[in-house]
Amino acid sequence: MPYVIAQDTTAEPEYEARCVSGDETECGAESGVRSDPAAVEEWQRKHTQETRHLRYRRSFGDYSVLEPLEDVPL
Repeated sequence: MPYVIAQDTTAEPEYEARCVSGDETECGAESGVRSDPAAVEEWQRKHTQETRHLRYRRSFGDYSVLEPLEDVPL
């Protein structure tokens, strides 16, 4: 049976950032997981104001489900 992969709308996506600024070692400060990307961006702004660090690794996570394709001839 054919399936389509779709985002699971019953689960909130997750956003986070980690500061990777630094010459020898990365800062490593983390925003923590947030449900709103704007909250992560605000954390980045505040961290930059406090530290002058400018480089971040951002991550996005979500859940997916496989849903059967209906009405598809085999």
